[in-house]
Amino acid sequence: MIEADFWALVTRSTANQAQDDLADEFKKKLSLLSDSELKAFDKIFGQQIRRSYTWTIWGAAYIITGCDSEYAFSEFRCFLISLGEEWYEKVLDNADDLGQLMQWPMKDGYAYPFLDEYDLMAGQLYEARNDDELPFVPSGLGQPDGKKFSHKKKHLKSNYPQLSAAFPF
Repeated sequence: MIEADFWALVTRSTANQAQDDLADEFKKKLSLLSDSELKAFDKIFGQQIRRSYTWTIWGAAYIITGCDSEYAFSEFRCFLISLGEEWYEKVLDNADDLGQLMQWPMKDGYAYPFLDEYDLMAGQLYEARNDDELPFVPSGLGQPDGKKFSHKKKHLKSNYPQLSAAFPF
């Protein structure tokens, strides 16, 4: 599996695609892969999820949703991956550029950029087929990369002007 194949599998059709539809579509795509392709896919997914384990991206998640747990931040990074390679790389370069995203998945009238178990689906499928697990790879190291963001409103507005405008607090 090459990265282009990976991105074709994970990318949602629209930024606001319903989470259930996305999960169903993703499971169908993954079910077509061989066991060796699932292993390769899972390896690339792990690499991408670790690349996005940064404080600047967590700061963006905090502005958008108040994200304050490792679990929620992992689901947020899955959402980033689901946006596709172009958006993912753009956000890695400058997390504030998420303020340019015009459509968001919604829940109860609020942006809901979280994908539950998106990072686990390949492993679940592999285990169901083989009665064995894929090797566990943590989604990040001990701490996110970079300097921790400040929760102070003035710092958030200064460091994330686009997101602060799109998601006023």
